[in-house]
Formats: sequence, structure tokens, C-alpha cells
Amino acid sequence: MTLWLIIIRSMRQHALSTIITALSISLAGGLLMSVWTVKDQARAAFTGVNGGFDAVLGARGSQLQLVLNSIFHLEASPGNVAMSDYLDIKSNRNVALAIPIAVGDNYKGYRLVGTVTDMFDKVEFSPGKHYELEAGGSFFDPARREAVVGSFAARKLGLKPGDTFHPYHGLIYNERDQHSETYVVVGVLKPSNTPADRVLWIPLEGIQKMKGHDPRSATDVSAVLVKLKGGGPVGFQMDMMYNKQGNRLTFAWPIARTIAALFDKIGWFDKVLALVSYLVALVATMSILASIYNSMNERRREIAILRALGARRRLIFSAILLEAAAISALGMLVGYLIYLVIMTGAAAIIRAQTGIVLDPFAWNPVMLWAPLALISLGALSGIVPAMKAYRTPVAENLTPAS
Repeated sequence: MTLWLIIIRSMRQHALSTIITALSISLAGGLLMSVWTVKDQARAAFTGVNGGFDAVLGARGSQLQLVLNSIFHLEASPGNVAMSDYLDIKSNRNVALAIPIAVGDNYKGYRLVGTVTDMFDKVEFSPGKHYELEAGGSFFDPARREAVVGSFAARKLGLKPGDTFHPYHGLIYNERDQHSETYVVVGVLKPSNTPADRVLWIPLEGIQKMKGHDPRSATDVSAVLVKLKGGGPVGFQMDMMYNKQGNRLTFAWPIARTIAALFDKIGWFDKVLALVSYLVALVATMSILASIYNSMNERRREIAILRALGARRRLIFSAILLEAAAISALGMLVGYLIYLVIMTGAAAIIRAQTGIVLDPFAWNPVMLWAPLALISLGALSGIVPAMKAYRTPVAENLTPAS
């Protein structure tokens, strides 16, 4: 009890330096936890999203670009696939499902994706989960100019069943590139927490035959989303057929491995952020050392009095160490709040840009080891001022300073 009274009294006496030092620790801890969690959750979320498909067939080019464009609705399409190629892979005995998509237009920055009704009737975007509609909606009629809007896009655009809109040409919104066709919203998808939430879905022919598009590609598709029957061996066989033996098309398989390659390429960025976090943590712990060490001159008489009253040297030593640890612990309590602020902001940005949802409240081991590490570093930073307190002469410091 006496030990903690000494610590609390000291922290109160030096409240300003305690608060500033604790805030530096909280910033370091919050930054470190959020960087680590965003990295882990983003990698798991992106590699875990495949829209219910095993592979993507597209024009010859980058597999990563093909997957980002067709599964995550990012990037530009690498090119078109002839209808004959779509029909060919659809009839392949090793293919359980082949869904064509066509892209190239937007509505106020949100992409229009042309597809077939099998996307909603037969696809499980995750095991056991089909796309569902909010009450009062229906899926589009392939023969009509109708649209089904993803939940996120519907909320941001203010669209609901019965509303109409004119698409815009291209993937980047330009109000001068508006098409003349009018589409009617017939349904809004329930949230799926996938990139599909950011898309306006229309019939395949709606994209293919939109006025202003090249009539020579009126039957082409942008990509074919493929569900295989036989898993790995079949995927390897088709990879050989399209990527190794052929030279016209690209077969991006498996999707998770393709996305993992993206994270491997940008892994250096994660390391830079982690390094910044470590440096902030180091500076914060050094600030604890400086704060307590610089206050030792003010504490000499107080320490001498405690020693004269019977306090042992090791009690004084322990008090300084525990004070440093207590400042770190106080900072880490605030650090969790900073973590939530950073994570909530990052999750909102990532969802708006990709449709992928991160959970700021999900458990990650960094939320345990980072605070423990920073508290331990804080305690270690107290060793130098603790040694100074340990060696404080009693007789020399009992006399009040003049």
C-alpha cells in the first residue's frame, strides 16, 4: 500500500509530464495495434473473398488485374473474351458453373456489371449463402433495362426499387459521358460484406449493346467467373491448357493465391508502417526515462525523508520502476481508444473503396502482446532513474533547499 501511495503521489505531483508521456505511449500502442490488425485482417479478408468461384477466365494479361477487375471490381478490364470462348468453357465437363460478366460503365462512380440471372440463382458467394434481396425487390429481367443494386451503392446513391437512372460511359464518372438508356431499379441486395455491395447489376446485354460501345464487341464479355468440379487437379489442368499451352486467354487460378501475390508485393509497405510504430514506441519509452530522470532533482529530499523514515533502498528502486510501468499502462488504456479510432477510419475507407469489411472489435494477438511489450519497455526505461534514486545520499538531502 505504501509503495502504491508513493507512486500515485509522484504521478500527481508531475501530472503534466505524466499525461504527455502517457499520450506518447498511447499513440505508439494504438498505431502499432492498428497497423498489425489492418495488415492481418485485410490479408485474410481479401484472400478469403472469391465471390463463390475458383477461377477467372479473361483476356491475355495479368492474372492479378483480371481478378481485381472481375472479383473486386477494381482496376480496368484487361480486354474482352469472345462469346465462343465463354461457351467453350461453359460446356467443359470439369466446370460446374461459368458466369459471364461485362463491365465498362458506371453510375456516379459506382460500376455497372452486366451478368446473367445465374449469378443470383446459382452462385453461393460464401458457403451456404446466396445473394438475397431486401423486402419489396426482385431480380432483373434479362430482357428489360432493369438493375439490382448492391446495398452499399444503394445507400450512397440513394437508390431504391422504382427509381431510375442513366448510366455513364467508362469506369470513371464524367457527367458529360451520360448514356441515353434509362434503367429501373427493381431490387436492392441485402448486405453481403463483399465487393458485390458496391455494384449496380444489370443484364449482360445491357452492357454489350449500350449505345456508344463498339458494335464489333457487342457479344463479347469482359471475363468469365468459373466454378470447377474437381478442385486442384482440374484447376492445374486448365491452368496448363490456357496459360502454358495457349496464348490468347488468361486463366487466373486459384483466386486466393493471386490476391496473396498482391500482398506479397506490397509487404514492404507493411514493414515501413511497422517500423514507424516501433520508432514511435522507442521514442515514447525514452520520454518516460527523460521525464522521470529529469524530475529526480526535485525528488531528492522526498526520497531522503522516506529513507530516514525507514524506507529501504529497494522500495525506492521499485517505486520508480513501477511508476514508469504505471505511466505506460495508463498510456495503453488510452491506446485502445486510439486503436479503435484508427481502425474504424481504416475500415470505413477500405469498405468504401473495395466492399471488404474489417472488424475493429475482432480479436488479434497484437492487442495483448503490444501493450505487454510497451509496458515492459516502459518499466525498463525506469531503471536509470531508479538507480539514481537508489544511490541518493540521505544526509546530504534532508536539509531543505534554500
